[in-house]
Amino acid sequence: MDRASAIKSSSVQLARLPQCRCAQLLACCELVATMSLPPPLMAMLLLAVATAPHVLAAGEDGGIAAHPAYADAAGTCGPASAAPAAAGAQRLEEYDGGHIVDITHAYRPELPAVGPDGLGPVVFQTMSLANGSICNLSELRMVVHAGTHIDTPGHMIQEHFEAGLDADKLDLAVLNGPALLVDVPRNTNITAEAMEFLKIPKGVRRVLFRTLNTDRKLMWKKEGDLNYVGFTEDGAQWLVDNTDIKLVGVDYLSVAAFDHLISAHVVFFKKPDIIPVEGLKLDDVPVGVYNLHCLPLRLVGAEGSPVRCILIK
Repeated sequence: MDRASAIKSSSVQLARLPQCRCAQLLACCELVATMSLPPPLMAMLLLAVATAPHVLAAGEDGGIAAHPAYADAAGTCGPASAAPAAAGAQRLEEYDGGHIVDITHAYRPELPAVGPDGLGPVVFQTMSLANGSICNLSELRMVVHAGTHIDTPGHMIQEHFEAGLDADKLDLAVLNGPALLVDVPRNTNITAEAMEFLKIPKGVRRVLFRTLNTDRKLMWKKEGDLNYVGFTEDGAQWLVDNTDIKLVGVDYLSVAAFDHLISAHVVFFKKPDIIPVEGLKLDDVPVGVYNLHCLPLRLVGAEGSPVRCILIK
């Protein structure tokens, strides 16, 4: 048996395992496959790894019982309520009977970007089981300001960038907590007048602003639209001067209106304590108060990051 046949044989064995156990063993098989061993010995080692007994004895759960959503079900290690893989995966926008709402846009090639062609592919498969690899493996390639994302103060102010105020240092206490979803008047950018009209109470720290962008489905159109609604410079200044808001959520790719692209950003970032969250999916979400959870990637040195945001009713 040659090296390729040995690896293929181990992949067949792994394919028969419960999903979570397969994931645990793939790394072991990859390590064995890189060793300079005679093909028969390599085959024996790969087969031994693939057919090794579970680490936990029967009846032990290794602490999984503390997380009932991930309890074993019918010999699998996926979520207990998950549909069989053969039934086809379905993207959910709400979970737990609508108690949890995902307000993050899925990263797809049709997401809007500057220009007519959209974001384009962001996930590239570099290894494939179908092509004989020992696992499926993908790479992520995209700008950090695509889709639903956050800006850091260093995005527009070099002094903050040089000070290391990157995505890894964002305050999670700001990104998580009670948030107010409001509807902005549909005939305007988010100006000082619009902010005054909204009458957001002092003490509110997180506000999601739904605008005409959502009505126009701009995040669902791949061609970038420079006529989107955003904050004007005076609207940003009014927010800074008259509210306690530290998280500003908007429903298109920029918190600032295009004609105020630099100036409004600079107002928000002058004191590096406001976090814009951009490109939120606020379709069909009722106005009101929610618990917001936004978690960016810990990208050291990056002035922005993709972020997963959810609302809990």
